Amino acid sequence: MRSEGQVRFITISSRVQKAAAASALLVVVVWAVSLAIAGWAQYSASADRMSLLSREAKVATSEERLAAYGDNLEAVSEDLDRRMEFIEGVAELLPENMKVETAISDSTGEAAATVEKVSAAFPQAAELARIEARQLAIVEGLTRYADWRSARAAEALKKLQLNPDAVIRRSESQAMGGPLEGLSTSANGEIDPRFERLGLSMARMSALESALDGVPQLSPAAGGVTSKFGYRRDPFNRRAAMHNGIDFRGAIGSPIYAAAKGRVSFVGWKGGYGKTVEITHGNGLMTRYAHLSRFDAKVGDRVAAGEKIAGMGSTGRSTGSHLHFEVRINGRPVNPRTFLETAPNVLEEIRRAPELAHASH
Repeated sequence: MRSEGQVRFITISSRVQKAAAASALLVVVVWAVSLAIAGWAQYSASADRMSLLSREAKVATSEERLAAYGDNLEAVSEDLDRRMEFIEGVAELLPENMKVETAISDSTGEAAATVEKVSAAFPQAAELARIEARQLAIVEGLTRYADWRSARAAEALKKLQLNPDAVIRRSESQAMGGPLEGLSTSANGEIDPRFERLGLSMARMSALESALDGVPQLSPAAGGVTSKFGYRRDPFNRRAAMHNGIDFRGAIGSPIYAAAKGRVSFVGWKGGYGKTVEITHGNGLMTRYAHLSRFDAKVGDRVAAGEKIAGMGSTGRSTGSHLHFEVRINGRPVNPRTFLETAPNVLEEIRRAPELAHASH
């Protein structure tokens, strides 16, 4: 380096060069492994779905069902009983006159052919064939309905800057196991792929809508906002500082409410926050309520949106009675107003009666 007419040299030893190269190589390897794992997870999920769609396209034809009726009428009756048990568990979710179009199988023609052939070959089994046809119509209708609700929930999550695919992955990864009770629709333990598709569609719908329920949607305090999210002048040292939440004014003891349903994960003193309550809402979402005067909830409590959890105060690093409210996603603070102002409208739309929301039929 030349400076003011003088030349200076910096010597980097071979040991330092090797260490730097090794560190760089390690970073590249970790990055490559992370990409490989993410890619494999996405490929695996896609492969599973394609496999199901492929099997769904190969459901029993009318000739195969006719053979089943001819082989063992009692076994067919037992199959239908098993199917009915499954259908009865979810049929109540399908509103009357609800018709939704999604890309799933349509067995109407094949089922009608089955009824016609069974009625001609085995008149005593005609009613069973009609029952089976009605079952398949209900299952496919329920699947369309679940897919439609999933699509609406996914779109709502995107409006709230949340990733629906991440919600599904997290839901699947958090499964903790339990007794194996495999779903089957036949005596040999196999499941009709149309029923399996319904089960997966219902699981996806449940995960996405559950995530919406955990979105901060209600104001945690009745008072107005006194300090916004972002950089501001610190009230103590008068220097610029990041404010990771929003502040609500109010008298000491004013009730503080949960902004969404969730589980209370922290109750106690947290540094400058003073008396603090934290609620986890799933999918990486957490809300924090600080500077409290009292606690009305304890760790482990399951709370509903709007349920009282604490009283307003001025504990910790505070200049007066107020609530400091934060929303964090995977530990990163985000602007709470994005949720409090957007979520109510989004959730109102998603919760409208399906007959009103879907006007194309």
